[in-house]
Amino acid sequence: MSAGPVSRVRRTLRVESASAGRRLDQALAQAWPEFSRGCIQQWIAAGQVLVDGAPRRCRDRVWGHEAVALDAELVAVGRDSPQAIPLAVVYEDATLLVIDKPAGLVVHPAAGNPDGTLLNALLHHAPGLAAVPRAGIVHRLDKDTSGLLVVAKTLQAHCSLVAQLKERTVHREYRALVVGELAGGGSVAAPIGRHPTQRTRMAVVPDGRAALTRYRVLERYPGHCLLGVELATGRTHQIRVHLAHVRHPLVGDPVYGVRPRPPKGSDPALVAAIQGFARQALHAVRLGLEHPETGRSMAWEVPPAADLESLLELFRREAARGTDPT
Repeated sequence: MSAGPVSRVRRTLRVESASAGRRLDQALAQAWPEFSRGCIQQWIAAGQVLVDGAPRRCRDRVWGHEAVALDAELVAVGRDSPQAIPLAVVYEDATLLVIDKPAGLVVHPAAGNPDGTLLNALLHHAPGLAAVPRAGIVHRLDKDTSGLLVVAKTLQAHCSLVAQLKERTVHREYRALVVGELAGGGSVAAPIGRHPTQRTRMAVVPDGRAALTRYRVLERYPGHCLLGVELATGRTHQIRVHLAHVRHPLVGDPVYGVRPRPPKGSDPALVAAIQGFARQALHAVRLGLEHPETGRSMAWEVPPAADLESLLELFRREAARGTDPT
């Protein structure tokens, strides 16, 4: 493992009341998800994190409203290897990189996926990302969710995008194919946290973090709907959990979904496609933000991934067949 470029990291925040009673390192890891908890612990131990103007220990508790200031050096460490994994680049300049992530590509390395991830691909595409926290990844998509994802290529851009995400000024829109027929659009406002007994899952729980999802009906099919979904918050598995909570789970969702429900009398091709769709039918179709350097509003849009588009086309044919007077 070798040390790489050094970047200066400065952050300030006011501890949320929802973090009351938590360890300092836990509260900061939640507030700054772009940094690993281990990295935050090192900064705290080195006195580079001040709470109300004084250094603290990792295990010290916070009670809400404390002023936290971070001033530290971030040293890029050659732990993750660059890998020549193809990327669908939608936009790139010296500051930003926007990609269309395919389903099946994990974003960050973890115990079950130590390499072959988006992060490995980014380090190969732009080696300078080794000097940016988490190779510039400021938000994520689940492994089997496809679509648009933005990457910061500089530390300044990283700070700007993280701030925009926290201020909820980044516009993210999805296409979601769900089970059931909805009369119209609406929203789901329900707190999300870890499932009380199944720790690999998220759930709507009373002590979860506030979460808001808005949706509108774009197309109706027999027994299903295509929704346009917008995130007001960015919780783990938010869309999947919220739509399952209102009993309209995503087609193909292996964690929060239901058994395939092809409409009775459907064309065999549609039945086979529904039963064989082995991922959540979710695609990040549109992304809008303020360019960190120029301040200009920018937006990108991509069509649904090929597998989802093929399934939607079969649903459209089925809907047309059902309304054909002949």
